[in-house]
Amino acid sequence: MGRSKGEATRSKSRPSSSSLAASLVPSGAAAVGFGGYVGSSRVDSSLESTPDASPLLNDLDGEIAQHLKRLSRKDPTTKLKALTSLSQLLKQKTAKEIVPIIPQWAFEYRKLLLDYNREVRRATHDTMTNLVNAVGRDLAPHLKPLIGPWWFSQFDSVYEVSQTAKRSFQTAFPAQEKRLDALMLYAAEIFMYIEENLKLTPQSLSDKTIASDELEEMHQQVVSTSLLALATLLDVFVSGQFERSDLENRIGESKHAVKARAMAMAVSSAEKLFSTHKYFLDFLKSQSPAIRSAAYSVLRSFIKNIPDVVNKGDMKSLAATILGSFQERNPACHSSMWQTVLLFTKRYPDSWTALNVQKIILSRLWEFLKNGCFGSQQVSYPALVLFLDTVPPKAIVGDKFFLQFFQNLWAGRKLCYFSNVDQLAFFGGVEECFLWVLRNASRYCDGVDTINRFQRTLFDEIIIGLLWHEYLLAASSKYQDASFSESVIGLSKCSIEPVDMESRETLNVKYSTEYEENLGKCIIRILSGIHCLEHDLLLVFCSTFQGKCLDIFRQTECSSQNAEWAVKFLILLDQHAVQKGETWPLVNLVGPTLKESFTVTETLDSPESVRFIVVAVSIFGPRKIIQELISFDLGTQQLLQYFNERIIPLCLKKVGPSTAARLDLLLALLDEECFSEQWNSIITYLINPAQVGVTPGTVDNNKISILAMLIEKARERTRKHIHLGGYCSYEWHHELLDSAAVSIIHSFPPSRNSDAQFLCAVLGGGVEDDKTSFISRNTLVLIYEELFRILMTYMLDSSFVWVKNVCSLLSNGKNYSSQGFESSTNMLEMAHFALDVLNGSFFCLKIIDNESEMNLMKSRWREIEARLAFCEAIHGFRSKISNQFFRSLSINSRKSLGTTLIESIKRIIFVGNELDSDRIISLCCQWIGDIFEYFCKDQFEEQQLLEQFLTKNDWWPLWVMPDNRLGSSLKAENGSLYASKNTLFVALVNKLISEIGFSRVVAAATSPSLTGEPITDLTTNQLCYSRAWLAAEILCTWKWLGGSALHSFLPSLNDYVKHSSENCLLDSIVSILLDGALVQGAGSGLSLLWTVSYDEVESIEEPFLRALVSLLLTLFQDNLWGKDKAISLFNVLLDKLYIGDATNLNCLRILSSVMSILVRPLSIRLEDSSASDECDHYSQSKFHDSTVDWLERTVSFPPLNAWQTGEDMEDFFQLVISCFPIKATEQLQGLKSERYVSTVEKALLYKLFEKQRQHAGASSVVNKLPLVQRLLSKLVVVSVAYCWEEFNEDDWNFVLIRSRFWIESTVVMMEEVAENVNDAVANSSTSNDMRDTLKKLRMAVSTIDPFPIKLATNALVSFSLFCGLVGLQKKEYAENSNPLRIERWEVIKDRILEGILRLFFCTGVAEAIANSYCHEASSVVASSRLDHPHFWELVASSAVESSSHARDKAVKSIEIWGLSKGPISSLYALVFSCKPLPPLQFASFVILSTEPVMHSAFKCDTASLVNGDTSNNEDPHNPDMSSEGNVRLREEISHMIEKFPPEVLEMDLVANERVNVFLAWSLFLSHLGSLPSSSFGRERMVQYVQDSANSVILDCLLQHIPLELCMVPGSRRKDIELPATVFKAATAATRAIRTRSVLFCIESLWPVGTEKMASLAGGIFGLMLHILPAYVRGWFSDIRNRSTSSAVESFTKAWCSPTLITNELSQIKKASFADDNFSISVRKSANEVVATYSKDETGIDLVIRLPPSYPLRPVDVDCTRSLGISELKQRKWLMSMKSFVCNQNGALAEAIRIWKSNFDKEFEGTPGALCHTSIWPCLWRTQARDFCNDG
Repeated sequence: MGRSKGEATRSKSRPSSSSLAASLVPSGAAAVGFGGYVGSSRVDSSLESTPDASPLLNDLDGEIAQHLKRLSRKDPTTKLKALTSLSQLLKQKTAKEIVPIIPQWAFEYRKLLLDYNREVRRATHDTMTNLVNAVGRDLAPHLKPLIGPWWFSQFDSVYEVSQTAKRSFQTAFPAQEKRLDALMLYAAEIFMYIEENLKLTPQSLSDKTIASDELEEMHQQVVSTSLLALATLLDVFVSGQFERSDLENRIGESKHAVKARAMAMAVSSAEKLFSTHKYFLDFLKSQSPAIRSAAYSVLRSFIKNIPDVVNKGDMKSLAATILGSFQERNPACHSSMWQTVLLFTKRYPDSWTALNVQKIILSRLWEFLKNGCFGSQQVSYPALVLFLDTVPPKAIVGDKFFLQFFQNLWAGRKLCYFSNVDQLAFFGGVEECFLWVLRNASRYCDGVDTINRFQRTLFDEIIIGLLWHEYLLAASSKYQDASFSESVIGLSKCSIEPVDMESRETLNVKYSTEYEENLGKCIIRILSGIHCLEHDLLLVFCSTFQGKCLDIFRQTECSSQNAEWAVKFLILLDQHAVQKGETWPLVNLVGPTLKESFTVTETLDSPESVRFIVVAVSIFGPRKIIQELISFDLGTQQLLQYFNERIIPLCLKKVGPSTAARLDLLLALLDEECFSEQWNSIITYLINPAQVGVTPGTVDNNKISILAMLIEKARERTRKHIHLGGYCSYEWHHELLDSAAVSIIHSFPPSRNSDAQFLCAVLGGGVEDDKTSFISRNTLVLIYEELFRILMTYMLDSSFVWVKNVCSLLSNGKNYSSQGFESSTNMLEMAHFALDVLNGSFFCLKIIDNESEMNLMKSRWREIEARLAFCEAIHGFRSKISNQFFRSLSINSRKSLGTTLIESIKRIIFVGNELDSDRIISLCCQWIGDIFEYFCKDQFEEQQLLEQFLTKNDWWPLWVMPDNRLGSSLKAENGSLYASKNTLFVALVNKLISEIGFSRVVAAATSPSLTGEPITDLTTNQLCYSRAWLAAEILCTWKWLGGSALHSFLPSLNDYVKHSSENCLLDSIVSILLDGALVQGAGSGLSLLWTVSYDEVESIEEPFLRALVSLLLTLFQDNLWGKDKAISLFNVLLDKLYIGDATNLNCLRILSSVMSILVRPLSIRLEDSSASDECDHYSQSKFHDSTVDWLERTVSFPPLNAWQTGEDMEDFFQLVISCFPIKATEQLQGLKSERYVSTVEKALLYKLFEKQRQHAGASSVVNKLPLVQRLLSKLVVVSVAYCWEEFNEDDWNFVLIRSRFWIESTVVMMEEVAENVNDAVANSSTSNDMRDTLKKLRMAVSTIDPFPIKLATNALVSFSLFCGLVGLQKKEYAENSNPLRIERWEVIKDRILEGILRLFFCTGVAEAIANSYCHEASSVVASSRLDHPHFWELVASSAVESSSHARDKAVKSIEIWGLSKGPISSLYALVFSCKPLPPLQFASFVILSTEPVMHSAFKCDTASLVNGDTSNNEDPHNPDMSSEGNVRLREEISHMIEKFPPEVLEMDLVANERVNVFLAWSLFLSHLGSLPSSSFGRERMVQYVQDSANSVILDCLLQHIPLELCMVPGSRRKDIELPATVFKAATAATRAIRTRSVLFCIESLWPVGTEKMASLAGGIFGLMLHILPAYVRGWFSDIRNRSTSSAVESFTKAWCSPTLITNELSQIKKASFADDNFSISVRKSANEVVATYSKDETGIDLVIRLPPSYPLRPVDVDCTRSLGISELKQRKWLMSMKSFVCNQNGALAEAIRIWKSNFDKEFEGTPGALCHTSIWPCLWRTQARDFCNDG
């Protein structure tokens, strides 16, 4: 009752809370709570509806009365609010004001306590507490109706409710004696209330408006609570469970009388209840566990307090029920069940004799135990021993009963495997019960012999047969070893079979470690108990244990697994018996076993028998174990004698399987008192003092291997002892160990593995905390010196030059020769030997830190890392080195090592050329980082190493030299011989910058130390390491392996400058680069017309100029430098431009490129030119004066047409052009001048243009010198941009004619390329060699001359400027005198546009032709465009702005051309290009989606398909959209619509293939949306989508829109803060629906990004909902994932449906349905349309309702009125209309119009008009079949 939603008993077919259940109540039902009724009559109340009560009601406080009235409502929320408000009022009112409401409250209180909602019940008691606090003693007169429910509520099944009720009761009666007095005083009322509750039925609780399962739950709650209240009440009255210390002394005579009367009344009432309810046996049969548990509690209370209530006549039936209650399966009832059973058996022992014990009690008990007590292990197992104590001995047969008891108890263990708590309870129960039976055996047996037999039988059957047998299985289960299972089972039998023979599967069960351990502890505790009770039984177990151990030890093949149980059992013995001071484990169990097994150990090589002894020694100590072995007490001399004569030979014999265990035994038997004598005996046994040191290599191999293993074990043993906080006083050093180590290191070569193992063992240092010494320091140093010599000799034998060079750094002038080595293989073995020793003793190097030669040896490991297979071993060794080790070295050692390693890395880069460059750069960078980390304590030391790393040599640097005095200097010669080495080194430096930061490498920041410690004793000069020269060198290098200045270095520099206040570094870099550029001059520069881009910077050939321009571009473009810096740099350039009166030509040549960047910060933007003071200031600036000077000088030059060579005039011409930049808007939609120019500048510029125009017009010969043409084209551009207002008709004519000439020159070239591509592909059919065809295609595109394209680019800029000015002037000027009047230039403008479109179609058709051959061919053609992106961007921009007329002519010209592909194919080739250029893609999309191309861009020409000719039959003007037959789209788009590539779903969200699919659908939807809604062509297209289109496109769209991020239940759209991606998709969907287009998404798609793709996906989704609603609805209905479906619907409902619904309703409202018989009513607020059709005496009203998530959910159509129409016909018409609106892919207005037309036909007499006609023909077939029968 009142349980939470998730509880299993709740029915899933009804509401999960009372608030929802209230909705089941009929609207007219009376608001009566179930708590106010018993049966059909109201419970007694102190406030009846009588006339006498009316004044009282009138006296109630109005506000309180209102809240009391609200307590009768059904809704729990209302009740809770009323109770809360009532509690607040009770706190505010006085007692006098509250007392009148108590009667009414009492009535409501009784009802509320039985409420289904637990929170209501809890709040009721809170309110009662507040009422008690308010009224105090004034509550006493009203206790009679309250006390019964109050006592009852303290036993509520919900803990929080019961506790709140107890608090309210204790608040009213704070003293315990007062509470007892109240209960005594009103005992009759309490018993009466409980009796009434017990008589209730579910039907009598309340009216039938409450769900039946809730009523049942409420009834169970009332009954169980009443029974618990009754049980506790009896305990209080009879047993006095209230604590009553000194109570009897404090109460008077009258209270004794009251208590006696109350007790008598209580006993009488209880006996009456006991009789009335037939011993409560019916409650024990209830289906509710709560009621059964409470019934057990009541019976326990009656048996305890009123035992005479049970008469002899009813004893049998009551005993059968209670003693047979072991069939109770619910663990919640077992606690009270056990209490009742134990008390009943104790009070009525003779009750067993009246029953069939075996059938009623024991059979049920055995089943109870077998099933693990049905889940109540922690309650039932501790109760078993109490149960055994109460069982009457005469009622059972002792031996049989107990065998069955333990067998069934043991069978229930399988349910305890997975819970450790249950396991502990089980084994505790087994232990207690078994020991109890042994102690009380005399109860069931007569005579000593009988008792002994009984105990022995139980021990054999239970302890040996069950527990010990199980323990052996548990110990073996981890290995699952068949042989072991067989042996253990066989051994465990011992003539005693397990009583409970389990299946083979049970024997092989996998036991947990906890189970095995708990079972072992149980056995040991039982054995400890048996030791105190019956010693002979303990000897039986010891004998069994000893026999099994010996048998297992003799099985040497698998003893490793078989003996595991014995070792574990020993450990458990130590923990749970030995450590408690018990002696029997050693004396009776382990000692005898060891004595017998030691002989086996000496004769057989059994590792586990030795291990068993080792564990025993660790538990009992070496002296006790040896004493057990020799069976008498021994002194030190006897111990040493036995150790030397028996133990040492046994443990140190030849190597075998048990060697490791024998060595452990040897170490375990070392006694602290005589350790030195024992250790000396061991060493002298293994090393012969007479032989060692005489001849190298004479130490016995077998013995040295054993000694190495022994020392390793001793070292590990000592280290663990110290680690655990102990102190090891053993002195392990021995002179013979020194001699043996020296002998081995001098043996030549020491090829044995045991030699390296022995040296590692005696040296130690395998781990950092290993500080135990086995040899002297002198011996240690001697060993490492010899190892270093071996490694140096090996290095000198290397084939790598850089390795030999490093040797000179490491050798310190010593000569290391390979003399003595027989071969290189022998030398490699020696090197491996040395490495093995070092690898195993690395941390020993700390001991010899001050030995400089040893320090050099440590650095050796990095240089060898590239050597053959040896590098893997080196790497393993190197990975063990930590920075703490290196930092613990002295400063001189660290400095020496760091310098050596840095030089080694430089030699790897510059000298070694045999290595993979990528790999070696990565490794070297990692090594440098490690060097900094290991050897530098602060950044000062780091910078010193960096200086060492960057010092110059023969290969480095190539451009700029560091200079200690000047900072830097230019290198006199830049030989290309070392360029590759220099580039590799720069790649390493750049990699280092990316890893540790720009500030540390270039800026040389030295603020805090690396270790966090302050830097001391450093001067300012010592901290200055700024490396501007390094930055300049990197910029000049420009490109290197894996990076470049643009993409790697400049971003790092930019990020550093943004976060640093350092400015001098940039000034220094610019100064170095400018000096270098002035020295080199310039042979090529920038385009100068446009805002400089990094792509154009790439074209600069001179390193210094390229570096300078790229750096300046970054600084000014990212606003790192401003106008002040620009002016400063400009002044520097002016100072260098003139040397006296002569011009510095080198400065002049670089000036135009630099000015193309400086001109913007130096000038005034055109937008800011309205401020006169700004213009005046500019006119007085040095930049203005210089520009005027340069213009005057250029005007003085001869006209360009007269030039024969460039001479020096070209540079000034370029300089002038660079001062007049052109600004382009996004995607070149508009071009204009970028800066303000003064009148003087404009006049001079126009004069320069006019001079060229006049001379060119006067001359009959055009100067075709490329330089002249290029300069003229640039001059035309800047003149049009800045001086167009000065132009006359002749000027414009010159501009347009020259532009047309340059463009058409390029057209001719591109058409020739297209023809060559066509020929190459056409001829490929005769050649099977694809490579030959691809070669021809590459040759065809290689004929593209970049020079005409550059001229055409400038011409396109001029033409774009002209077109923009024409549009502007058309609005402002209308007079004929305007030179830009459009009519004057219409013809030439169209000719130019035709040329541009021919360029556009040429490149597309070439790619289409190539694509028809193969993908690689298409890639060859498409890649050729990437060399001139700016040119094609201008072409695309003009194509987008072209008129329909120009496009039409261009399309026709391509068709007439006669190539294998036509204009439509060319457009698709550009849209879906494999190497796309976004401007061309967008232009192609626009042309394909607009007239005159759109309607021919999709549908195939069926005639051409029949004839087999698909070459060029593309008629864009007369598409046959009305012909019969299925629609066939063009192949270019159909494969994306029909056969959606499944791999697209797996691709990246911005993959090119995914973009192409979205573009295809965007084109198709644009075309579909352009068709008239009622046209047959649109109908066929829609049908094509329904039949052929793959709906996976919608799944693909949703991948871009993370809808789960916007799922906020109950939130409105305006309340949700959507992520950026979802918001863009949502707004795009809304806009696409509103505009019926996704062109706005396509226009901003490039560069492609996730948010832009999400926007396009949202737009396509919205457009599909608008144009193809039924198609999307079909996809939506197929979604099986509920969360996905909900997310899609939520998104659509919030962002798409409102606009779609508004559109539909607006169209319906605007539609013309003018007719006397038909009317339409639109209800926007309800999203519905009411269509009324009436004629003569008939009529029908149809309501069309649009769902909130329209169109995902179908439109609902309902008939609200019909007149004169049969029901059958009405149903058919309604179904027809539903089909119309649910399956249509057009507007609802059109559906209504057709439906109305069909009604007209129906009433005019056309049969089946409403059945045979539909919106689309696809519905006709279905509807004609379903609805044409008119009945």
